Formats: sequence, C-alpha cells, structure tokens
Amino acid sequence: MAIRNVVKIGDDVLRKRCREVTEFDEKLGAILDDMKETMIYADGVGLAGPQIGLLRRIAVISPDGEDFYELVNPVITEQSGKQLCREGCLSVPGANGEVERPQKITVKAFDRHGKPFTLKAEGFLANICCHEIDHLDGILFIDKMRPFGK
Repeated sequence: MAIRNVVKIGDDVLRKRCREVTEFDEKLGAILDDMKETMIYADGVGLAGPQIGLLRRIAVISPDGEDFYELVNPVITEQSGKQLCREGCLSVPGANGEVERPQKITVKAFDRHGKPFTLKAEGFLANICCHEIDHLDGILFIDKMRPFGK
C-alpha cells in the first residue's frame, strides 16, 4: 500500500466525469488499498478516484475510522428527505460550507471483486456517499455550497 498525492482544486481532473470500472483485478484492489491508506493519512472520511488523479468510478468511505466502504461504479437509486451538511474536502483545502443533501439514500455498487451490493445509508454516511459520488461526475461540494444560515 502507498499514500497517493491528493489532487487539489484547479486540476482539470476534478472536473471530469469518470469512466466505469470494467476490470476487477489485483490492480483495482491495490488502488482501493492505496485510497484507504491515503484517506486515513489525510484524516478524511471519503476519497474518490479523481482525487488521486484517476478518472475511474471508485470511492472509499469511512464515517468513523472503523467501518470502511469501497464503492465501485456506485449509483444512487433512491433518495429521500433533506439534511444540511457542513462539508469540506481534501481537494479543496481550507474551504467549508453547508450543502443540502438527501437524509437517506440507497446506493447500488460493486465491491473490488465485481460482486454487486446495495448500501442503505442515512445521515452522515449518506452525506459522504453523495459527496464522493459527486466527485465521480466532476462536481465539487463548493458547486452546491450555500452561505451559512441561508
């Protein structure tokens, strides 16, 4: 495993739509391992492919530093409710703000071996999933951010 450099705002890779993963092999597993290690090292709760310069639909998430989720080709299939989330981003250092997100979501994705699964998330976990999936479409939280208290 290796710690990767986190791409910062201004790099075009953060604004591009990622391609779907088609090969579920050892290389994918190694990338996901690197992403997990990088996320932990950077004290983050989520990290998406473009944030390490890879235009692939992959993300790692950990809302608490204990439970880890790997999402390959994730798609939000259901959403309900609303919540205001205070967000920041490893790729946008120093910025934070409020973003409206769904309170509950259902995500369909694949694991590192190509096995499909469904993740039902709410609250903070739903927030992180939405933030990372946005990254896969070239969307940053600052695009959706609203002024505090508005």
